[in-house]
Amino acid sequence: MQTFDSDGVAIAFIDVPAVGGSGDPILLIHGFASNHAVNWVNTLWVKTLAQAGYRVIALDNRGHGESQKLYDPALYSSEAMAGDAVRLLDHLGIARADVMGYSMGARITAHLALDHAGRLRSALLGGLGMHLVEGRGLPGGIAEALEAPAGTPAPNPTAQAFRIFAEQTKSDLRALAACMRGSRQTLSRAEVAQIALPTLVSVGTLDTVAGSASGLAALIPNARALEIQDRDHSSAVGAKAHRDGVLAFLAARP
Repeated sequence: MQTFDSDGVAIAFIDVPAVGGSGDPILLIHGFASNHAVNWVNTLWVKTLAQAGYRVIALDNRGHGESQKLYDPALYSSEAMAGDAVRLLDHLGIARADVMGYSMGARITAHLALDHAGRLRSALLGGLGMHLVEGRGLPGGIAEALEAPAGTPAPNPTAQAFRIFAEQTKSDLRALAACMRGSRQTLSRAEVAQIALPTLVSVGTLDTVAGSASGLAALIPNARALEIQDRDHSSAVGAKAHRDGVLAFLAARP
């Protein structure tokens, strides 16, 4: 991996050239407690997009993977992490890119689409629907479960699942707890209505975390929904139907 300085925070990333094609850049932003490899490499996204002719850039969000770990929740706002993405594009000399995020990464992508629209060709929001504006989704207790001593019972199954996942990805649990506390900003209906970019909202039909894909897409002027059949929040990201739908969307966008 490569690293760069994002306003004093070391951010790790990969930059994979296109296999033929135009080489249009696409930036991938992973979800909470994940990293670029788990979210995008292991699920075949990087290979699929590169073989389809895209230059694929994927970062480890601050506090995740090989990027710098921070312990102040205030440093994990969606705006701060969107800033890392913009500075990565600056570092690579990329004026505009398609940007695809999953779950927390989709929240970051939505903030990019609102505040830095000139840097995006399109916004792809995976694993996040109406809960971008309604503010629901994950239950409480996740940060506390991440900070608890090993073997401590979690307050709910979702918190337990995130603790297990974070341990499997060998994550810094204290950094993730700070991120969970600092990164759950919503956008208002009026704000998402200002997103004019071509937008794809992709959510599994069994996803109980994201909220409705069609509901969010209806609020964004140039958006459409992709429902990934029989997939939940964890399994939708790597579904072939998801990859196929994204490739079709990218091929059709201006």
